[in-house]
Amino acid sequence: MSINSETEIEANLQIGPTTDGMVRLFIDAGKFEVPLDFLPEEAEEIAEEIRAAAAQARAVEKK
Repeated sequence: MSINSETEIEANLQIGPTTDGMVRLFIDAGKFEVPLDFLPEEAEEIAEEIRAAAAQARAVEKK
C-alpha cells in the first residue's frame, strides 16, 4: 500500500501528552490499537511535516 492508495479502513486518532512526558499518537482501527510515543522534539518535527504536507495538498487542490 502506498500513501496514495485508498482503503475502506476507518480509524480514530487521539493525540495527547503521557504522564512520562512523551507525546502519544493513539490510533484505534477497530481490532487494532497502535500507541506511538514521541519525545516532544520529535512531535514538533512531525507537526512541521504535517504542516508542509498540508501546504502541498492545498497547492494540488487549487489545480
